[in-house]
Amino acid sequence: MTTPGPPERLYGDLAPWWPLISPVDVYEPDAALATELFALAAHPVREVLELGSGGGHTAYHLRDRHALTLVDLSPAMLDMSRRLLPGAAHLPGDMRDVRLGRAFDAVLVHDAIDYMTTRDDLSAVFRTAWEHLRPGGVAVFFPDHVADTYEPVTDCGGSDAEDGSGVRYLEWSLPPEPGATTVRTDYTFTIREKDGGVRTVHETHVTGLFAVAEWQQLLAATGFGVTTAREDGGQGRTLFAARRPLP
Repeated sequence: MTTPGPPERLYGDLAPWWPLISPVDVYEPDAALATELFALAAHPVREVLELGSGGGHTAYHLRDRHALTLVDLSPAMLDMSRRLLPGAAHLPGDMRDVRLGRAFDAVLVHDAIDYMTTRDDLSAVFRTAWEHLRPGGVAVFFPDHVADTYEPVTDCGGSDAEDGSGVRYLEWSLPPEPGATTVRTDYTFTIREKDGGVRTVHETHVTGLFAVAEWQQLLAATGFGVTTAREDGGQGRTLFAARRPLP
C-alpha cells in the first residue's frame, strides 16, 4: 500500500513506553462495549480477530472469553503485546490488505481505524473484516471521532513506573479544513528515564474524519448490515457494528 501508515515514533521506538502512556486498565470499558456489540452476531463469539491491535491493551480484557488473533503493522507494538498476552496469536499485517486465509466469529478494530485517511482506506479495512468473518459474524469499529460531532481537544496524561521512570504527554488537535477528511493532532511526550534523565519527543498524527453517513454507506456497500451506537458518557463516541449476513 502507498498510503502513509501510523506515525513511526509512538508505535516504534517509543513502544516500550506504551504501558505508561496508555495504561492497560484504561481499556477495560472499551472491551466491555466490544463484548456488548459482539452479541449482535448470529452465533456465540469465540474466535476474535483484532486488526490494529497495538500493545494488546483492549485484547487483554477479552482474553478470558475469547480465542484471540492479533494483527498489527508495528513489530515493536506486537512485541509489547506478546509480553502481555503470550497465549494469543500475533501476526504482522496491514489492516487494509492482510489476508489470513481463515474466518472468525468477530472482528474488532479499535482506534487504529483512525489512521485510515481516505474513503478507499476505510473501504479496504471493511473488505478485510468481511473476508475474515463467518456468515453471521460481526465486525466492531471504535473510531475516536466522526465528522458529525468532532471538536478539537487539548488533553494530557501519562503515568509512572515503580522504577522511577515515567511519561507525560500533551495532546493538541486542530480544527479540520472545510471539507477535509483528515484532522491533525500534535503530541509532545516528556519521558523520564529511571536514572532521572529527561527528554522530549514531538510527533504529528494525521487521522481520518468521516461522517456517520459515510461510514454507513461504505459498510453497506461492502455487504454488511450496519448498527450504529452512541457511547453513553466517556468520549461520546459513535461506534459501528457490522454483521455479515447469513446465507
